[in-house]
Amino acid sequence: MARKRKGRDISGWLVVDKPAGLTSTAVVNKVRWALDAKKAGHAGTLDPEATGVLAVALGEATKTVPYITDALKAYEFTVRFGQATRTDDAEGEVIATSDQRPSEDEIKEALHGFVGEIQQIPPQFSAVKIDGERAYKRARDGEEMDIAARSLWVEELTLLDHPDADHAVLQLVCGKGGYVRSIARDLGETLGCYGHVLRLRRTWSGPFDAADGLSLEQIDAMARTPELDTHLRPLEEGLTELPELTCTAEAAVKLRNGNPAMVIASGVEYGDECWVSCDGEPIAVGRYKSGDVHPSRVFVAP
Repeated sequence: MARKRKGRDISGWLVVDKPAGLTSTAVVNKVRWALDAKKAGHAGTLDPEATGVLAVALGEATKTVPYITDALKAYEFTVRFGQATRTDDAEGEVIATSDQRPSEDEIKEALHGFVGEIQQIPPQFSAVKIDGERAYKRARDGEEMDIAARSLWVEELTLLDHPDADHAVLQLVCGKGGYVRSIARDLGETLGCYGHVLRLRRTWSGPFDAADGLSLEQIDAMARTPELDTHLRPLEEGLTELPELTCTAEAAVKLRNGNPAMVIASGVEYGDECWVSCDGEPIAVGRYKSGDVHPSRVFVAP
């Protein structure tokens, strides 16, 4: 018999402004403890030394995580020119150097090649799996791996500041699966001078903004109190990328049981993914087909 998980049945999102020096998993564990929640997860890993928005899903909101990880997200980061490191960030040992430095115009010109659908090779120290094992575990053992390139949609890559010859501050807006460290590494190679990430901050992810995030100090101060609950954001904020349809109470029962049901629809076409609400409560996510929605995810009634 499976052990019953302790904690409250609480659903929603808590937006955290993650500090440097902690893993994303450690932040999730802190939030789960602070809210005494049964279930929690996050929508997109940040490197331990990165800061910024980490959206933590609780309870039924964990079913909406894929829609946040698939959404566009933005990063501000500083590239250090003239050095390549083993980890493609400031934590790794320097493995190559160059005296060459790009001009501001050269940087701006090179950025054009990183916009649109690009191919990106993840860093050696990354969480991608190679023959069933995380790449960073094999890299720690000194293994050099051939990691296949992956497609990445880059909506925008712009130069925000060029404070000196060694540094450039950039903004990246991209889709799912982007590695900012790879952008910095490849930009340095394109410019013929090497490069790595010195600082990294995720400023927004889908509907969630770092400016609205709680610090861990604030979470600690409000832990296990009703005050922290007031900062929870509704489950449906994880579904803003999908159209919302409505249904009757009778249809809601069918959908929650995993059965197709008739909905009140407008602005959607056959096969579109959407979410359904009834009297303001999220019921299910599914595909719209000829007046019905065929549910793929259903939400337990609060």
